[in-house]
Amino acid sequence: HRALFSTKQRPFGKVLIANRGEIACRIIDTCRKLRIPTVAVYSSGDGPSAMHAQMADEAVQIGTGPEASNSYLQMDEIVDVALRTNSDAVHPGYGFLSENAIFAKKLQGAGVTFVGPPSSAIEAMGSKAKARELMIDAGVSVVPGFSSDDNEIQDPIALMEQVCGNNLFPCLLKPVMGGGGKGMKVVLHENDFLEALESCKRESLSSFGDDRVI
Repeated sequence: HRALFSTKQRPFGKVLIANRGEIACRIIDTCRKLRIPTVAVYSSGDGPSAMHAQMADEAVQIGTGPEASNSYLQMDEIVDVALRTNSDAVHPGYGFLSENAIFAKKLQGAGVTFVGPPSSAIEAMGSKAKARELMIDAGVSVVPGFSSDDNEIQDPIALMEQVCGNNLFPCLLKPVMGGGGKGMKVVLHENDFLEALESCKRESLSSFGDDRVI
């Protein structure tokens, strides 16, 4: 592909991609067109032979295990790798840390650009519970439902009482910090609620490091 920028015009000197798979590959491909060197990170499960690790100019293993919670969600380690590889920007892709305001702030504090919205916007919209409340306060119509960041109200039985008591079936369970559709579950009947909730919470914790739902 013909480069869109000269090396003097490119927006960043080097970009670390804090993601994996097709998402990371597409970002690396775009960086190539912009003549921007890239750094990939990979878990022990993906390994250095993963396509995104092979495509990048540099690749660094992160974490202590194959699970996302022990690799791609390790904020401090990713910031450290960015500094060690002299990356002046981190692209989070989507999912994982892309809507994590704490991660964006850590990068900012380290002098590394977070390729995405400012942390204030992430704080406002990253939590789907808070985003829903903001829309209600702004007078925007929302789908009937229940949302809260309160950990006590996140108790499975308390959630079930909210849904069943207000006859909210069919309902959609969604991770509070979710993105990209991960963890979303449709529940048609009361008998299926707790099983679907457990599945949603498990996937949410694995993908986003947070098991709260709306």
